[in-house]
Amino acid sequence: MTLHDVFVALGIDPSVLAAGTAGGLLRALSRKKFKLREMFVSPICGCLAAAYLTAPTVHIVRVYDWPPLPAEPDQTATYAIAFLIGAMAMWISDIAADAIARRVWPPKRDPGEDEDY
Repeated sequence: MTLHDVFVALGIDPSVLAAGTAGGLLRALSRKKFKLREMFVSPICGCLAAAYLTAPTVHIVRVYDWPPLPAEPDQTATYAIAFLIGAMAMWISDIAADAIARRVWPPKRDPGEDEDY
């Protein structure tokens, strides 16, 4: 059983997974400072979100016909949506991870620093 067969058995289109990962990697590479979390966790979140959210998103876009997609069964629009979902999922995972990190490990204060006035 190949990796492609494993993804198909899990209900994941490998092409959509690749497009979401590309969106995630673009997001990771666009940062000036890299954090270890951003290099590993964010692309995984991006590709998983693209794998599972692309089909419902394409369905909703086709139902509401906004933005209009090509009438022929062209996969280009699906891959573009997967790319965007992957990039957005990375932003959301970065924001969530930063909020959790601030909550768990609050920033250190100087001993001479006064409280908020």
